[in-house]
Amino acid sequence: MISASQGRLQDRRPLSIIDIGSNSIRLVIYEGLARSPTLLFNEKMLAGLGRGIVSTGKLDPEAVTRSMEEFRRFRALSDQAGAERMYVLATAAAREAVNGPDFIHRAGDVLRTEIQVLSGREEAHYSALGVISGFHPANGIAGDLGGGSLELIDIDGETIGDGITLPLGGLRLQDMAKNSLAQAARITREQLARAKLLKGGQGRAFYTVGGTWRNLARLHMEMTNYPLGVMHHYEIGIESAANFLRQVAKAEIDKIKGIEGISKNRRSLLPYGAIVLQEIMAAMQPSKIIVSALGVREGFLYSLLDKAEQKADPLISAAEELARLRSRSVDHAHELVEWTGKAFAAFGIDETRDEARYRHAACLLADIGWRAHPEYRGKQSLNIIAHASFIGVDHPGRAFLALVSLFRHEGVFNEAAPEIRGLATPRYLERARVLAALLRVVYLLSAAMPGVMPRLKWENRGNGVLALVLPAALADLYGERPAGRLAQLARVTNRRLVLAVEGGPSMSVK
Repeated sequence: MISASQGRLQDRRPLSIIDIGSNSIRLVIYEGLARSPTLLFNEKMLAGLGRGIVSTGKLDPEAVTRSMEEFRRFRALSDQAGAERMYVLATAAAREAVNGPDFIHRAGDVLRTEIQVLSGREEAHYSALGVISGFHPANGIAGDLGGGSLELIDIDGETIGDGITLPLGGLRLQDMAKNSLAQAARITREQLARAKLLKGGQGRAFYTVGGTWRNLARLHMEMTNYPLGVMHHYEIGIESAANFLRQVAKAEIDKIKGIEGISKNRRSLLPYGAIVLQEIMAAMQPSKIIVSALGVREGFLYSLLDKAEQKADPLISAAEELARLRSRSVDHAHELVEWTGKAFAAFGIDETRDEARYRHAACLLADIGWRAHPEYRGKQSLNIIAHASFIGVDHPGRAFLALVSLFRHEGVFNEAAPEIRGLATPRYLERARVLAALLRVVYLLSAAMPGVMPRLKWENRGNGVLALVLPAALADLYGERPAGRLAQLARVTNRRLVLAVEGGPSMSVK
């Protein structure tokens, strides 16, 4: 076992997955098996194994040769990273090609491990598990568009419903249509008529999975000047999606802002991906399009977890890991969660399920920037949190988490990061200020170390006065600085607040 640095979690054992798709082959090495997996290394090659399979029935011979060379490299990289297990998954092209079995046998020899050739049903199942693992919860229809096939499957929470595999992958569709976009649209409509499950998705979300659709979403971000370059849980409204896809489906991609950021090998498939998504929208009439960065690989990893681990909140799990790696005291972070919950109750602030989750995560993340220079802790923390590889959180929620840390370090009325503030709802923005104001008070009483917060209490003193009471044993913590911070909290909450010592003095702050 390679010695792990202190910047890694010491209880994780690396593992790797190789995903052999019809268009791309990817190696991903993970820090370990976890509810919110972290990547140690990630590399792909656009092999194009499925190119020409419609006419020849075989995997592209040049792509096969290139793939074998890359498999040697992937095996060496996996060993170098200390991966204790390697899983290899092969999808549409390998299972359907006449020379698929020979390719799998040769690849297994090079990789020195067994290769799982997924059936269409298995591919759809793991793709659904990937979406389930990444959203809290998912409700709609997921579509995984690869190079050779499209998997559609109904998801409601943890329940996987009907599914179907269709020959509408980008490379296959391009081949079947003989490079005619009009023909591709006709073929797609005919194939989607078999997907009766789409009718059950009306008014629900459609979750897009796969590289072609992610690249389309990236272009949409560029076109709309979206301020946060995080792909997972990026939402596109139906009208905006329709206008954008219409442009791409006309093969006018060279005119689209940001196209230079998409590899040339990918660009030719974008119109076909746009056509498939257009036809799905017409047949399903979804409420919105949501991008999932998680698919078959992550779904397979999720299937390896036990039931208790699967039920864990992925956002809280990831925030907990960052707290362990970066905060001064993870115990203090846990105390913040409980203490702020009691404070919200004392102030009469109600929370939805997601708001409580986001407050929990924000408390775990509150101290991750402490090693930075004091003048930059807020902005650095905001940047880390806003762009972290979190799952189980939408973009407004992500903005809330980032703003709590910004306000906690730089003041609750700070006007920095307008682009992130613009993503938060007014309610989230208000609550971020309240939570940050609470953190600014209690950090001056706890010195970022555990043991103080459980001994503090809120008391109603009558006439609308709420007191934060220190026990007599902690009377030396009483002072002007925490009282000043309490005054800020009073302004944010429009409450009359008092800092008091049990059986001793009190300091009115409003």
